[in-house]
Amino acid sequence: MSKQILLVLVFCGLGIAAASAQNYPRFNFNIGGGFGDGFGDVHRFTDRSYHGVAGGGLNLSRTFGIKAEYMYYNLAFKSSVIQQQSLPGASGNLQSATLNGVFTLPHHGRFGIYAIGGVGWYDRSVSAHSQPLSPGTICEPAWVWWQITCTNGVVTTQQTLSSHSVSSGGYNFGGGFTYRLKRRTNLYVEGRFHKSNSGGDSHTLVFPVTAGLRW
Repeated sequence: MSKQILLVLVFCGLGIAAASAQNYPRFNFNIGGGFGDGFGDVHRFTDRSYHGVAGGGLNLSRTFGIKAEYMYYNLAFKSSVIQQQSLPGASGNLQSATLNGVFTLPHHGRFGIYAIGGVGWYDRSVSAHSQPLSPGTICEPAWVWWQITCTNGVVTTQQTLSSHSVSSGGYNFGGGFTYRLKRRTNLYVEGRFHKSNSGGDSHTLVFPVTAGLRW
């Protein structure tokens, strides 16, 4: 008799698990874009700029999921920096691949709120019209992104300023609001802080605000 009861309980448990699994979608996706600003050197050297993001992952419950995301953030150098710091044709971008946890607060109706954060890999790339730098040339602040070696504010060895990339780990955190358009499609607006730890170089800190679709 006890075995029969145990079997009934097991089947009931499986039934409840299957039913609960149907209460939320197994997978999650998002795509969006917007504008952002930076802190530190990013704010000093670049203007507000556009970005785009796309991601997808698994929902482990109705309130918690994991998501892998790719972000492209354009680094638009200020005209004053380009002109005053000898950076003709300067451009750059920050790209990231992150793994994040998403916690969605229980809600009713069309509006929702969530928190998101995680870690990942960030790559900052910059380029400018190639120019030789002779010993004795006074260094400019933005040249740190090109990893130009200076001593007491002066170039001491023959170098060339053209392009440079630096990759490092980093983290992000933030949150957003959602508005349900259809049963599984939501409009979202999100703000998130990203920081990459660029080793001996200056850190890269940006705060993009994104609008898009989640489903």
